[in-house]
Amino acid sequence: MGDHKEQPLRVGAAVRRRRRALELTLAVVAARSGLSVPFLSQIENDRARPSTSSLEKVADALRTTAVELLAAADPACSVDVVRADGTEPQLQPRTRSLVRGHHQMHASEFTGDHDAGREFQYRNDQLMYVADGAVEIEAEGRAYRLGRGDTLYLTGGVRHRWRATESDTRLVVVAVADHIEAVRDRPRR
Repeated sequence: MGDHKEQPLRVGAAVRRRRRALELTLAVVAARSGLSVPFLSQIENDRARPSTSSLEKVADALRTTAVELLAAADPACSVDVVRADGTEPQLQPRTRSLVRGHHQMHASEFTGDHDAGREFQYRNDQLMYVADGAVEIEAEGRAYRLGRGDTLYLTGGVRHRWRATESDTRLVVVAVADHIEAVRDRPRR
């Protein structure tokens, strides 16, 4: 109960996201796939479930694979609980995903420290929230010190690194998933 893996996948949103990312109309996808515009519209709106053959035709038209479309599909459920499991050993550092599956939003909790020299750069925007402890984040050539309850918002493409400055630090990072075209490519500096 509450586990989205028990629910059927809705592939329509994945098809729509991919089509829009390629800036294609339904008519172009229909011409490439040999399927009708109304049928493609029904797929995108989850009013029709494509057969394996139809999904492969759509994937080919979108220059991807049926497997990739299914991986990017939304689960049909709207609620999923990820519980803190107190039974696993508290090895430091630790990363825990707060959102299961392949969704439009990704969230992770980092406990303790990690390789402070590691630089991160994500395509889409993200929010960093200090749940406990303190961190130092270097972004755009500046250092930011954050304590419990503080947040830092980074737009997509910003290179950054962070390190915990107190033991037992918990940092929550929430971001639009990389498979989503949430922002257009920004010029690199």
